[in-house]
Amino acid sequence: MAAIAMLAVPLLGTLSSCKKDFLVAAPETLLPDGDAFANPTRILGQVNGLYVSTKSGAFLGGRYQIYNDIRAEEFVNRLSNGVTGYTVYQGTNNNSDSYVANFWSQGYLTINRVNLFLKGLTDNPGVLTAALQANYEGEAKFIRALSYFSLIQIFAKPYVTDNGASRGLPLRLTPEQSLANNALKSSTVAAVYAQILKDLNEAETGLPATYSTALLRTTRAHKNTAIALKLRVLMAMGNYPAALVEGNKLVPQTAPFQNATNAAHALQPTLAAVFAAPYTTSESIFSLPFADTNAPGTQNQIGYYFSWDGSGNLEYSLNTTGAGIYADPAWPTTDARKANLTASATISGTLYRYPTKHSAVNPFLDYAGIIRYAEVLLNVAECEASVTGGNLVRARAILDAVRHRSDAAYNFGVLATPADLLAAILKERRIELLMEGFRYNDLARRATALPSFGAGSSIPVTDARYTYPIPLSELNTNNLVNTF
Repeated sequence: MAAIAMLAVPLLGTLSSCKKDFLVAAPETLLPDGDAFANPTRILGQVNGLYVSTKSGAFLGGRYQIYNDIRAEEFVNRLSNGVTGYTVYQGTNNNSDSYVANFWSQGYLTINRVNLFLKGLTDNPGVLTAALQANYEGEAKFIRALSYFSLIQIFAKPYVTDNGASRGLPLRLTPEQSLANNALKSSTVAAVYAQILKDLNEAETGLPATYSTALLRTTRAHKNTAIALKLRVLMAMGNYPAALVEGNKLVPQTAPFQNATNAAHALQPTLAAVFAAPYTTSESIFSLPFADTNAPGTQNQIGYYFSWDGSGNLEYSLNTTGAGIYADPAWPTTDARKANLTASATISGTLYRYPTKHSAVNPFLDYAGIIRYAEVLLNVAECEASVTGGNLVRARAILDAVRHRSDAAYNFGVLATPADLLAAILKERRIELLMEGFRYNDLARRATALPSFGAGSSIPVTDARYTYPIPLSELNTNNLVNTF
């Protein structure tokens, strides 16, 4: 009997619970492929294994958020440590950077695990009910779409620079269990985005409307998870009209802007509540959970990088002067996000300010947030301000709702034009989504120069430093990767 290759090991855990076991169970090392799909319990274990692969600290469990936030103007490096992204911060990382290469490798490893899983389902029909099979296929396709989207944001030119005509990524959609197919041309950026949208549309169809517990609604994909990611993807393509169609599935036309379709989503009374245990509020649309047995790993943890108290190392502090959002008058001390979610520390005689969304308690088990409702709200507001004839009243009301959650008395003043409103929304994103991995992507999807504090200069979108080079490890095994 054939066996599932070792490449797919984390898929094969015997995880029997649909609630918490996937946080703590250890995977088996090798199962015959028929056994891996022998019964619903084992298949569920493989579904959970896909999430385990996604939440690797080298991938979406830490490094993705960190890399996207340290490249711009919001943070200042403290220790010049190459292990913790110093070359990324400076804009000097090259194709031999092993930590960026690990991000690439883990992303493609996750994609291949999805491909293996989907083939296994096809090759073993009748084990699951039709509804459950559609559910699991939807989760797998959501994870593949999320993985490709995360990779293409970092390793390819922004879609909006040339409508996706430039070199994208190798588009691997069938399982690889040997080295035979290593050589594969890259698809264009547009082709990769088309596949991402295809996966998300199919995921939306197959996924359930909701789950039975808050934990499952937060940590496993459902219909709204796919819709929310599709909204983000379409915005990255500059397709604001189509993005608004998706956003309208999740955001009502008028206040209080609480979604009741499928799984319910709403802003919490305080932002601090979203980042406190158990991390499963209705604002958290999709997060990656951790446990003692599968923490993000050494020097991958978000709290380790950006916090100080406890076991944090404060690799990066807030930029409290100049272009950093912390110093912007639009973020006053009356705002609870500044008053309650930042702190200060004096280290070797120097005063530093840092965000506290993620704790510094070892082993850093705070959930890694991927999608939350505040982002969705700001996305919809941005779409309204960006489309011809957009509803500016609605956009302003959404902007006010997000700000007033943390600063009830704040007044944005007169925002008379779409451009004025858009500028306020983009600035609000810098405050609300600080430390959550959005800064680079928000700049890239509008082809805006990267205001790199680490590089000491602005990096235009045409500069080779704007996107990461294909890792040397890929170049050495795939001599076609730069061909498309």
